[in-house]
Amino acid sequence: MGNIDGSIVPCAAGGSLPFLSTDCIAVLRNIRTLYPQAWQRYGYLDSFNPLTGWYDSDVLGIDAGITMLMAENQRSAFVWNAFMANQEAQGAFSAVGLT
Repeated sequence: MGNIDGSIVPCAAGGSLPFLSTDCIAVLRNIRTLYPQAWQRYGYLDSFNPLTGWYDSDVLGIDAGITMLMAENQRSAFVWNAFMANQEAQGAFSAVGLT
């Protein structure tokens, strides 16, 4: 794991929107306000470190994607409902005792 160096990964908050929406939205808004370089053409950069002034040059699709999916899921529950309509998902949940 190594030492914590102060790097921030915006998609961590974006991917957690359905679980702690108020806190995650506050984090994402603060990042956008306080660190405008972290927001680029396609959304948040993959990571940045405000202590060193380092900003990743990449916007990774998997990270931007989870933020978009979870934002839509928080807004409408569409992602969750579509997933749960799948028979395999229902079977897996039943198999482990979840309803």
